[in-house]
Amino acid sequence: MYGDEATVRKILTELGDTWAVVGLSNNRQRAAYGVAEVLQRFGKRVVPVHPKAEEVHGERGYASLADIPFDVDVVDVFVNSELAGPVADEAVAKGARAVWFQLGVVDEAAYGRTRAAGLEMVMDRCPAIELNSLR
Repeated sequence: MYGDEATVRKILTELGDTWAVVGLSNNRQRAAYGVAEVLQRFGKRVVPVHPKAEEVHGERGYASLADIPFDVDVVDVFVNSELAGPVADEAVAKGARAVWFQLGVVDEAAYGRTRAAGLEMVMDRCPAIELNSLR
């Protein structure tokens, strides 16, 4: 496991409520869509990041993290493991406080780089599941 319970809790409850969700589109069949709904129910601002830059769940979308004109606290990554490392690097460059790789997304080198840059990080877990378990 990449991210102990204390780190999971810290990201979910202490590091801020603006979450950029990379891979979020209006495709209701994708896991990102449902997870974003759960994040919103728990008071998070969900910012879609997808090449289509679609508005999702009432929030304007952006094509990349760099295009977001405001601070982002957490970057939640819904891309495959081969593409996730560069997204983590973009999160560091953006000044995010944490990176969260979804279930099935693992890149140990990216984990090391992200932690070395001072960000909290979790891999291969789902914030929607973890939020529900915080109750």
